[in-house]
Amino acid sequence: MASGDVEIPVVDPRRLEPFIGAERVEQLVAAAARLRGLLDGRRVVNVNSTAAGGGVAEMLNAVLGYVRGLEIETTWVVIEGDPEFFTVTKRVHNGLYGSPGDGGELGAPERETYERTVARNAERLLREVRLGDVVIVHDPQPAGLIASFAALGARVIWRCHVGFDGANEWTERAWAFVRPYVEPADAHVFSRAAFAPPWIEPARVRVIPPSIDPFAPKNRELGPAEVLGLLGAAGILGADGVRPDPRVRRRAQIVGERDGVDPGSAVVVQVSRWDVLKDMAGVLHGFVRHVRAPGAQLVLAGPAADGVDDDPEGARVWRETVAAWRALAPGDRARAHLVAIPMDDPLENALVVNALQRHAAVVVQKSLAEGFGLTVAEALWKTRPVVASAVGGIVDQVVDGETGLLVADPYDLESFGRAVDRLLLDRALRDRLALGGRRHVERRFLGDRQLMDYASLVADLLASE
Repeated sequence: MASGDVEIPVVDPRRLEPFIGAERVEQLVAAAARLRGLLDGRRVVNVNSTAAGGGVAEMLNAVLGYVRGLEIETTWVVIEGDPEFFTVTKRVHNGLYGSPGDGGELGAPERETYERTVARNAERLLREVRLGDVVIVHDPQPAGLIASFAALGARVIWRCHVGFDGANEWTERAWAFVRPYVEPADAHVFSRAAFAPPWIEPARVRVIPPSIDPFAPKNRELGPAEVLGLLGAAGILGADGVRPDPRVRRRAQIVGERDGVDPGSAVVVQVSRWDVLKDMAGVLHGFVRHVRAPGAQLVLAGPAADGVDDDPEGARVWRETVAAWRALAPGDRARAHLVAIPMDDPLENALVVNALQRHAAVVVQKSLAEGFGLTVAEALWKTRPVVASAVGGIVDQVVDGETGLLVADPYDLESFGRAVDRLLLDRALRDRLALGGRRHVERRFLGDRQLMDYASLVADLLASE
């Protein structure tokens, strides 16, 4: 990706007022004015590993336009890496989630691969940073640049979007690998306090949950006809009686016994990357073995496996999930559909995901580990009832029995199936949880809250100079 990298639009934050109220808007505008004075012409630079696919890219796409709308100069640059580099960083990523991932090593050869790629990126990316800039480095992939940014006189924040509520041999190994790169940061930001390792000084730790944007294509309001048209155009719904929406020109890759999902059936949906920690195969088996609601259908959806640059495991997990589907009995195969949504056009992809979540009778997120899980907040915003694992940041979004239903053990497929059945068979419960979930997101997980938290952190760093 070329220097200058991701184009950021200017978005007026006052458009959030119908959702957050005038008082919260004015608080945000005032905080931005104070921060502009402290920055005094310096910029906020964001660095990550992909401009599309996954929660980090989606969050940056959502919030940085508001930053520009608040007249704070900001840029977004993306590192480049080859498959070998992203295999190493995926091992670190999985390890920070407490998972062995592919079981591969994180020794001296892997460190050499990592540092070689960081060095190749350094010359280009260091040109983007000036003395006094604030640089927010996202996740392990670009973390090796932190010391170089600091040496230029920048104030550096490392934002870790992944984590595990505890420690095991895999977290210890991953932290040992990444620690030398992230330790020089001035501040370390996590989605949950429990994700911070004990060797980071508490004064340097901030907890800032991510957020969603109600105006983003993935979250904007869609009418019932739009939902059907978008899903029909993508080939996800059966074509009979559905007028395809012309905004979608690319059909999804669908594995299923039928020609699309029956538009009249109750659909259970999980939307995730094809990542082993999202446990797509576990959702599949939990549904076909334990969900008994008449006529219910399952859709497991994610990005096309070649559409996420920094995730080398996606194609393998997709193949494994397809193999698990093919191994089902014919009657079970007829109840489940696997959907790979093209990433060629991010707007198309977002609209299809939006429509799929809105069409769902129940949205599930049966992750084995989770940093935050933006798909949960997205579903709650759309007043969809949610069943999710009680892991990571999901428990900050789903209050069991109030904003959704939690499954204590993500490996307990029977409990998962019972929770899904409970919602499918109880419309009053679905409606109550859906309303509670929407209100919860309005209070805690819209962009102004996240921006206020970052404004406070950056102001503290600049005031300490």
